[in-house]
Amino acid sequence: MSKVRAKKHLGQHFLKDPNIAQQTSDAFGQDHLFDFCLEIGPGMGILTEALSKRTDLDTHVIDIDAESIQFLSTNNILPDDKIIEGDFLQLDLAKLTNGKPLGIIGNFPYNISTQILFKIYENRELVKEMVGMFQKEVAERVVSPPGSKVYGITSVLLQAFYEVEYLFTIDEHEFDPPPKVKSAVIRLKRNNVQDLGVDPKLFKKIVKAAFNQRRKTLRNALKPYLNEVPDLAQEEIFNLRAEQLSVEDFVGICRKLSN
Repeated sequence: MSKVRAKKHLGQHFLKDPNIAQQTSDAFGQDHLFDFCLEIGPGMGILTEALSKRTDLDTHVIDIDAESIQFLSTNNILPDDKIIEGDFLQLDLAKLTNGKPLGIIGNFPYNISTQILFKIYENRELVKEMVGMFQKEVAERVVSPPGSKVYGITSVLLQAFYEVEYLFTIDEHEFDPPPKVKSAVIRLKRNNVQDLGVDPKLFKKIVKAAFNQRRKTLRNALKPYLNEVPDLAQEEIFNLRAEQLSVEDFVGICRKLSN
């Protein structure tokens, strides 16, 4: 199996343009929010090379594909002790970084990009910044404001703890093999919110429940939670749909449910 085919099977598309790789690298770590840099899915190392030239970054990479790991090692793109063969989704980030603040970057495989975002959310106290290349619609969802049709679960969860920014769009022909959709690079920077003032597990459950039935009003989407507090269900906010609520609105609902 060729490397391109192997990567395509894993949902990866290789970036070809070193200028885009440089632009992505330049957008990362300028505020020195972290001490440990981790690139996910380096593939043929075009972004890794740009990162490796930066003396201000302690760059490590992780890839589940043994061929890519061998390529990076053979071509001395990074020292072997900076190259990790493994699954990012199974990685203990606190153990890897020894508790150091972490920055994450990469051209993320489309088929696990949302899972990567959820893992960043779960490790929000550790992950201080992320610059990532995503399928354009995934990128737009993360940065979209309330009221947008693409505003969703990742929008609310990540915007609660990160400043989000859409950086630039990348055309299909810049990748090998070319995907069928455009890609985009976004940046997350940790904000100053340490605690929402509500149970974080309840917050995540409420956000997911609301958007899993996004065509319904909150009164119907959150019915299992509101059955125990029927008076609360009469409030006007429950006439709205999930996409109409801000992060603060969701926090307010959780606070009322907790009380």
